[in-house]
Amino acid sequence: MARFIKQKNISPSQQPVAIIGAGIAGLATAARLAVAGHPVTVFEAGPTFGGKMQQFTLPDGYRFDAGPSLFTLPQLVDDIFRLAHRAPADYFRYERLDPITRYFFADGTRLAAWADAAKFAAEVEAKLGTPAAAVTQFLARAGRAYEATAGTFLHKSLHQAGTYFSPETLKAVAALPQLGLLGTMHQRHEAAFGSDPRLVQLFDRYATYNGSDPYQAPATLSMIPHLEHGIGAFYPEGGIYAIAESLHRLATEFGAQFRYDEAVEEILVADGRVTGLRTGRDVYDCGLVVSNMDVVPTYRRLLPREPAPERTLSQPRSSSALIFYWGVAREFPELDLHNIFFSADYRREFAAIFEEQTVADDVTVYVNITSKKTPGDAPPGHENWFVMVNVPHDQGQDWAALTRRTRAAVLARLHRALGVDVAPLIAAERVWTPPGIAADTSSFGGALYGSSSNNALAAFLRHPNFSGRLDGLYFCGGSVHPGGGIPLCLLSAQIVANLIDR
Repeated sequence: MARFIKQKNISPSQQPVAIIGAGIAGLATAARLAVAGHPVTVFEAGPTFGGKMQQFTLPDGYRFDAGPSLFTLPQLVDDIFRLAHRAPADYFRYERLDPITRYFFADGTRLAAWADAAKFAAEVEAKLGTPAAAVTQFLARAGRAYEATAGTFLHKSLHQAGTYFSPETLKAVAALPQLGLLGTMHQRHEAAFGSDPRLVQLFDRYATYNGSDPYQAPATLSMIPHLEHGIGAFYPEGGIYAIAESLHRLATEFGAQFRYDEAVEEILVADGRVTGLRTGRDVYDCGLVVSNMDVVPTYRRLLPREPAPERTLSQPRSSSALIFYWGVAREFPELDLHNIFFSADYRREFAAIFEEQTVADDVTVYVNITSKKTPGDAPPGHENWFVMVNVPHDQGQDWAALTRRTRAAVLARLHRALGVDVAPLIAAERVWTPPGIAADTSSFGGALYGSSSNNALAAFLRHPNFSGRLDGLYFCGGSVHPGGGIPLCLLSAQIVANLIDR
């Protein structure tokens, strides 16, 4: 029988670890623990690694990254290779973006978000009329907020008493009022840029980076723009999939084993601690298990006989996405890697998502075109368009009807902004809906970021990176602390690896 055996009377660094799920957090955890000396086995229900961070091609040679498209804080990837005493550039290369995003407002205004804060502020003044000083002051304050709080609220567990008694934490909490981080994101942005609703809308959109509503999400999230304009946004050589590919390579070099098409059916427990897991093929003995699966199905499916943290599992879900992957038979020189086409009524758009669980008639459209950076991602003279709309997570809506209606709204919005009917240019197409995301990635309801961050206590209500009831059980990924998105998933892996090695 294929099973690894929990060994007794050996150092913790030698204990086998089972990881459930080969998404980005599972890969990063596998790499960190394998480098630390643990025998690691990753169980993946699908045929390959990557989770949402997979790639695929459509007929005629259009390549797509299936899920995440924006990359910030690349040092969190580099750190894993340095931990292994490997040169990061031997595994993974990237370039800094400039501009970061091209914005298209409903009134026809176009604006480039340059990487340099001063240049971006000058662009805002020239195109929108808001004084450049207001923008640079806002971004500087966002940078101070990030530096004051990230070390505590992102890099450490919020569910251990030691975190709260450190001088660093007390300093971070004391800084919040002075940094203007009380109230909601929208209130913060209105206070800074109330004279121009377009600029408020631009900064409000950062709530979507963790699937939240700027009209409800706390103003602490207003520090997110610092990641782009203070630290930088980047493009990995070969696309976002290269991140997963590089971490998989490192993990396997240090002995991590990957078992594909082998879904875990149950986490085995005895006397208050994990003893192993069961798949459709075998039973595996192991005293350390890390779930990179969404925390809701982890409890509902894999721990059916254990008490579940119902308050945590019942937290409101984040938004999901409706994604159209289009092979477009034309090039658009006015577009870049990242492009945003704003709706005319942002408040209505978020009310539809979070209050009515539907999709507004007028939607904001995100278009990512990796062939701008990697020409081989599309045939010559063509482009690969990843077209995404923020939508509610799946609660049984009629997604066939919503998809048809939203597709028409997207095409209409693009036609108004570009003056071109994109519909006849679509040479290849694939669609990913919230139910599809849920089925393909075990994300509860297809929510991309687990629970939403639509209240000030959301960070503290996320599931911790460890079980408070079962020894040996840990959690990583977007549904647990510190949250969703590539950087936070990488930080969750770092927190789990540190907890295990302690």
